[in-house]
Amino acid sequence: MTPDFLRRGAPAAVLRALPGARAVGGAVRDHLAGLPIHDVDVAVPLPPEEVTRALRAAGLKVFETGLKHGTVTAVLDRQPVEVTSLRRDVVTDGRHAEVEWTDDWHEDAARRDFTINAMSMGLDGVLLDYFGGRADLAAGRVRFVGEARQRLAEDYLRALRFFRFWARYGRGEPDAEALDAIREAVPGLARLSVERVWMELKRLLAADDPTGGFRWMAQTGVFEAVLPEIHYPGLLGIQRLAAAGAPHIPCLWLAAMIPLDVQDVGEPIARRLKFSAEERDDLIHVHDTMGGQPTMPAPDEASRRRWLISRGDRHTAMLEVWLHEARTGMSSAELRAWMDATPDLTMPVMGRDAVAMGIPPGAELGRLLHALRAWWEADGARAPREACLAKLRELANLPPA
Repeated sequence: MTPDFLRRGAPAAVLRALPGARAVGGAVRDHLAGLPIHDVDVAVPLPPEEVTRALRAAGLKVFETGLKHGTVTAVLDRQPVEVTSLRRDVVTDGRHAEVEWTDDWHEDAARRDFTINAMSMGLDGVLLDYFGGRADLAAGRVRFVGEARQRLAEDYLRALRFFRFWARYGRGEPDAEALDAIREAVPGLARLSVERVWMELKRLLAADDPTGGFRWMAQTGVFEAVLPEIHYPGLLGIQRLAAAGAPHIPCLWLAAMIPLDVQDVGEPIARRLKFSAEERDDLIHVHDTMGGQPTMPAPDEASRRRWLISRGDRHTAMLEVWLHEARTGMSSAELRAWMDATPDLTMPVMGRDAVAMGIPPGAELGRLLHALRAWWEADGARAPREACLAKLRELANLPPA
């Protein structure tokens, strides 16, 4: 019986257009686990040129997004599906692989990382599972396909991927063979590009509760290899974030792991791992600027409004609120609810209003607006527009309107 995720849309069109094609990897894994399916990847026992011709003949748009590795992206009604020719590895160096095309499903599955990612399924709903992935998934085991050391030597990023998948699917203690192989593979992590390392760390940070993954990373030496600025992480903070359902903003969760006695590491981490500007600003603000110890406002309305204004924007304020909860264990639910219910705090008078009442542009106008803002914020940013205009007239020694 065809599973629901293959019955309609782009995945169904791709599978119908390509004889022998099958859904592979994450979509099959999450279907069996009863989890939401976000993307469907397809593999096919045809070389890329034939794949492209067949897809276009079926009316799909085709983009050659990874042709060197046998991958094209088919698009139907704005829904993309990655389609990859079955492959065998010819040469691997721990970062990249040279591949050849094959029509052997077992050979293709044998080059994948974990048994739970080596399964495939066609439109008939029949599961191909050469390495016991379904049983591992049911048992909460994350296990390398074949020999763990060989899989890691092919791509050292798999050491990080192991902990990401274990955080999401694992139960009990991780596979002992995998942990031993990962410990031995730690020196090879230095060969990886920092962009790939940070992307994998972000995916682990996006797990519902990444605590266990990071704990085992620390015990195998992987954590210190990829985040040497932090050394041994503090995990209580991310446990609290997970329990409270915090948003998965990567640098918030990363900051929650940095021990308080480890100072001024935001900038070095951001620079080495090539963070985006937004990621860099988030980490530097919540850790370096505040020393990882955010200060919350007094519970009265005026204090909260002044505090919210002083943070500059709601994103920054929310990061501080969540980090405070991570550090202290004190619930921030009531403050977060207040923030959600409070409209944007923007002073209702601007420079053009001052010019309209006869104050010429220049330094004096700037001084008056600064004084007006100080008065408005001191009152908790509650004064309406008419009151602010009256105060501006008073400050400028102008007669009342």
